[in-house]
Amino acid sequence: MELASQLVIGGIAALHLYFLYFEMFAWDTIGRKTFRSIPADVFPKTKVLAANQGLYNGFLVAGLIWSLLISDPMWSFYIAVFFLSCVLVAGVFGALTASKKIFWIQGFPALIALILLHLK
Repeated sequence: MELASQLVIGGIAALHLYFLYFEMFAWDTIGRKTFRSIPADVFPKTKVLAANQGLYNGFLVAGLIWSLLISDPMWSFYIAVFFLSCVLVAGVFGALTASKKIFWIQGFPALIALILLHLK
C-alpha cells in the first residue's frame, strides 16, 4: 500500500504541476483549450488571476513532493494528509461552484490517496 500511495501522491503532484504550468505560463493557449466555455477575449484579461491560481497549485505540488521526501514515516503521513486534504477540499469546492468534472480530476485522486495512506 505504501508504494501505491506514493505513486498516487506523485501523480497528483504531477497533475498540479501541469495546472501550475498552464495557469502561469500557457493561460492563453492551453487555458483556452481547457476552458472552452469561457469566451476567448476573457483570457488576456484574467491572465494575472490565472497565474495567481497557478502559484497556489505550485504550493500544493511542493507540499506533496515534500511529503514523499520526509524520512520520518509519521511526519510524512501528516504532511501528505494535510496537502491531500487541501486538494480534496479544492476539488469538492470546484465541483460545487464550477464543474462536477473538477471533483473527478482533482478531488477523487486525492480521496483515493488518502484512503491508501490510511490502509498502510
